Amino acid sequence: MKPLFKKYLLIALGSLSLGLGAVGVALPVLPTTPFLLVTLYCYLRSSRRLYDWLIHHRLFGKYLYNYVAYRAVPRQTKLAALVVLWAGLITSMILVNILWVRLLLLAVGVAVSIHLFLLKTIDASQLREPSPMRADTTANKE
Repeated sequence: MKPLFKKYLLIALGSLSLGLGAVGVALPVLPTTPFLLVTLYCYLRSSRRLYDWLIHHRLFGKYLYNYVAYRAVPRQTKLAALVVLWAGLITSMILVNILWVRLLLLAVGVAVSIHLFLLKTIDASQLREPSPMRADTTANKE
């Protein structure tokens, strides 16, 4: 795959994933965090400027940085994620009367819950900020 094509493909996939993550903020059945992590992965491999923008984002930056760098999230974030996850899954299981779909939703819920419990827990006061962007490094990496 040609480097320029790969770069723009990853930017497009990252941006699509970012859009789905943004929609997921409002729709509990669409998970935000996995889409933001896919976005971070795509941007890291295609555009340093976009990666820096996301990792320094006012709302998501600290959480993404701490997740990627330390595999840690605040206790309240874990709790909120579990409540929203299970509320959405249980609602979906009630609305969908197909056994294999209900079992799939249950399996996804258990897998995501296990993943959340395995992450380190930090206090909100321990959240670390990513290091500040430096204009001399970000301009040349694009």
